[in-house]
Amino acid sequence: ASLCLVLLALTGTAEGGWIDPDTPKEAYTTQALPATVPQTPHKAKKPRPRHRHWYNGPPDPDGEPTPQPTDEPTLDPTTSPTDYPTMPPTQPPVERTYDLVFSDEFNTPGRTFHDGQDPKWTAMEKNDYTNDAQHYYSGSNAFTNDEGELVIKTEAADTEIIGYSDVKKKKVHDTKHFRSAMLQGWNKFCFTGGVVEAEVVLPGKHNVGGLWPAFWLLGNMARHTYVGSSEHIWPWASRVCTPKASTAQLINGCQKAAHYGMKAGVGRGAPEIDIFEVQPGDTPGSNGKFLESPVGQPFMSASYQVAPGRPQRLGGGYWPGPGMWYDGLAGGNNSVLNIFFYGAYNHFLSDTDPATQDYWSDAISFNKQLNKEHFVRKHKYRVEWELPKENITDGYLNWFLDDELVLKLNGTGIVEAGLGSEISTEPSYLILNTAISSQWGFPGKCPPGCPGKKFDCHSKDYKETCCFSKGFCSMLDTMDVEYKINYVRVYQNKNDPTQKVGCSTPERPTRQWIEGHKDLYMQKTDDQPLKSIQRGGGACIIGAKHKNSTCGGAEKGTCTPSKKGQAACQCNGNWTGPNCLVPTSFDDILWDPPSKLEELGFILPSAPMLLVSILTLIIVGVVMSTVFKKRLDGFTPIPEVAGKGDRLKYFG
Repeated sequence: ASLCLVLLALTGTAEGGWIDPDTPKEAYTTQALPATVPQTPHKAKKPRPRHRHWYNGPPDPDGEPTPQPTDEPTLDPTTSPTDYPTMPPTQPPVERTYDLVFSDEFNTPGRTFHDGQDPKWTAMEKNDYTNDAQHYYSGSNAFTNDEGELVIKTEAADTEIIGYSDVKKKKVHDTKHFRSAMLQGWNKFCFTGGVVEAEVVLPGKHNVGGLWPAFWLLGNMARHTYVGSSEHIWPWASRVCTPKASTAQLINGCQKAAHYGMKAGVGRGAPEIDIFEVQPGDTPGSNGKFLESPVGQPFMSASYQVAPGRPQRLGGGYWPGPGMWYDGLAGGNNSVLNIFFYGAYNHFLSDTDPATQDYWSDAISFNKQLNKEHFVRKHKYRVEWELPKENITDGYLNWFLDDELVLKLNGTGIVEAGLGSEISTEPSYLILNTAISSQWGFPGKCPPGCPGKKFDCHSKDYKETCCFSKGFCSMLDTMDVEYKINYVRVYQNKNDPTQKVGCSTPERPTRQWIEGHKDLYMQKTDDQPLKSIQRGGGACIIGAKHKNSTCGGAEKGTCTPSKKGQAACQCNGNWTGPNCLVPTSFDDILWDPPSKLEELGFILPSAPMLLVSILTLIIVGVVMSTVFKKRLDGFTPIPEVAGKGDRLKYFG
């Protein structure tokens, strides 16, 4: 805390280490929104009898194992389910005031987000191997424009990749035919509980499928697209010891020894809170693949993804009967249970005993109807995250679009499912991205003679262009496909001590675990998971017309000649980044400072004792060296044989 006070004095800001000074004063607080459930909710259509499935066991033994979560196996048919249960009555809203703890208004044009360039965000420069991704994440596709917006640009452009595949565990040569961007706050800004909201314009056209824009939270124990960091970590939210957790959760409540600063007997993981995942397209509700749902394309999914999941599975496309799914769910107008995805079966190639190590994760999700307006004008998306408190509340998650309820999730329904899971208590970070995946918004069936294995808008091979949604490639070629974010803001209740800012908190530390498993959080070519933030040094132009124009102006930085002859930015005050365009950012309270000797079990003695200790060590060293010299006389030294690549790894 004292370090933060020094930083405050040096930087001259008292508003908070993560608050953008451009944030309007009227946005410094917010009130909890009433989670009002409509009095006349949508009634689910009774499904037509179709071949749907349950499953309670490992995946098909004849199938290929995959290192990524897969769709639920489909083996044994079940009877036709009933309509979704009636929504519970609305409770009176609880009045809460939340104070701003993080904001980014994106008002300064020209910001870039490559690793080491921004204190709040990191733009991935990485291939994405997850979810049948067709894109490469390029840091150059994320920037701020002249209108005060963050832009995530998606384009049909080739990227040659020769590198290490997190999935295949070997070097690969590949070409991705689409390029997009992902911004992460991983291990920079994290928070536990509170309110998140953003004002955005969705990318592309509302009636053309193929894009997958998202705004979401993920526990800091997992870094998205770094597959090794999430195995048996994502999306676990179970602190207690259960038979399934003991074999399938990497850090589980059955472990009695404390490691990496964590408490013994407390399970850890990385649950996922999807503020929205949007699927554009032209299939309306009650038609085609959305025949059983009144909500069709375009829609947003608001989801909580959590493990362990229910062992008895609902097949996609059916409404659950009483007791088949979670209680305590309610939707707003034009919102309905997402019956098309109930979760995933998680199997990893490195597992030696799939029968005990494999696990289900659940996607507790509602779909909300969108329209053309959400793709051409700004709209506000929000989630309120209340933490569980022992003997007081099981917590909740409430989603809103333009301050109207989308989904109300009561944590009691999760607890009463009896699986050991709960509303997330993990420090979580923000993610903004647009993906292109053949699993999301692509045609359900390709035309005859079209294998649907490769996707390239600019290919002359019919087999690589035949399975896109109508108009997808022409949209990418004829318009700027941009996901625009006007602002991102995070609030917390300062009267609630469980709500904290920080990626490693006293209740849920992550720092020592990440430091001890760095290889899981970085690419083979990286020295560290994250680079230090560059302060100044960006190229600029000296001249009457251009002076300071690329260093943020006289207040933020100065364009000065360098010894190498090229002018470079020199930052003023608390401004940072290569071109001095963003304020320095930091946690106001540093809950878990960097490594120190005490973590190794060594306690620094007082000054008099320190002198005695040093003298004792010198004497002991002289005596021991004499003894060992006598013992070694006449012996030939053994050459070093250990390989440089040998290492020890903790597996839980």
